[in-house]
Amino acid sequence: MQVEIASDIGHNIGQFRPSSSVLSITTRHFAASTSANDPMPDIESPSRIEPALIDEPTSAIADVVADLTAAVSILGKFLHPLTAANLADAVRIMNTYYSNLIEGHNTRPRDIERALSGELDQNEERRNLQIEAAAHVRVQTEIDQLFLEGTLPPATSANFIQWIHSEFYRDAAPAMLTLKNDSREIVMAPGQWRSRPEHDNAVGRHLPPSSERVMDFMRYFEQRYNLSHLGTASRIMAIPAAHHRLNYIHPFPDGNGRVSRLVSHAMAHQTGIGAHGLWSISRGLARGLESRGEYKRMMDLADMPRQGDLDGRGNLSLKALKEYVLWFLKVCLDQVQFMSGLFDLNELKQRLRTLAERSSALKPQAAALLEEALMRGEFERGEVARITGLPERTARRVLTDVTELGLLASSTPKGPVSLRFPDSALEELFPRLYPQV
Repeated sequence: MQVEIASDIGHNIGQFRPSSSVLSITTRHFAASTSANDPMPDIESPSRIEPALIDEPTSAIADVVADLTAAVSILGKFLHPLTAANLADAVRIMNTYYSNLIEGHNTRPRDIERALSGELDQNEERRNLQIEAAAHVRVQTEIDQLFLEGTLPPATSANFIQWIHSEFYRDAAPAMLTLKNDSREIVMAPGQWRSRPEHDNAVGRHLPPSSERVMDFMRYFEQRYNLSHLGTASRIMAIPAAHHRLNYIHPFPDGNGRVSRLVSHAMAHQTGIGAHGLWSISRGLARGLESRGEYKRMMDLADMPRQGDLDGRGNLSLKALKEYVLWFLKVCLDQVQFMSGLFDLNELKQRLRTLAERSSALKPQAAALLEEALMRGEFERGEVARITGLPERTARRVLTDVTELGLLASSTPKGPVSLRFPDSALEELFPRLYPQV
């Protein structure tokens, strides 16, 4: 696999060792971020990521935090918990699709579903993309399960971030771990920080800390983004800040973008805005508010050095961090509101009925089964005659038709059935969830 281009943040790590000109430019930028009265911080000092948090948010940020908290509280509020859990399965695939799209990989939803069921493409490149996508879904599922069990570790802890990277690349083929450029190649070890000189690289115009300092930076990162002592608003504002600073450190040879988005997902759970996995930050980052290039531009903006004595006290610009945090939280709010519209109970009921009516494979009475599962979460197979008003044998045939389309399913052959959301039905049930793919 070629080195990740990481189009999400304008990173290109095709060069393993920065040129002297890049080092010179970066050092000058770093020096320019300090005032004449302050000693210049060491470029290899972990405090280089300061400011890490926003202590005094603008009124615009405070308003978005309040709106986001309110919007999350009603997302999926009237859905049955089992229906919401099955919807979260569909959202994981969506999150994976958009996270891959950010990386420049257009892995279609149906290809992700096939990968999850073990149906891998014969073409090596497409197969490797499927493996990556399946790994993303698997790791996010584990994060969600840990949160539900109350055992999710602090999302910004160094050990947890290494665990994400290790799990993501657990099943990767050797070719997927081999990073190449014109003159050399390295084999990445899953879950291991950059640790050797050949891991060092220029990331666009940015020079991350050298490999020998990554561990110190990540200890400092864990300390600064310890959410336990922060209030709710500060925790929410920490999500975008930590997202940028983690990419700024660039702790792994590859995979930093994907890991940072999974960390943000876990942080959303722990700050109370995860809404049981019913919305996706990756969809918002991939699409932006007005254009798809916003993510890269805003991440670049947050790289800006401090602009004089009135721009905070850290190495990086406080003003730029505030602009970036505001944009990121607006993206979150936009996605929560979008998903709230899709998952509105009455709207979803109508779209299920329309789907059944338009399907040549289903009888009209199938709509009653879908609505029953939506409202109750699940129902026993022996109830189908009562629900549809049809004779027993005919009703069971209707149920078979619905289950063959994947719209109803159960965990055991004769167990109760619940509503599912297969790829074939997503465009009808959730318009605009994906681009046309």
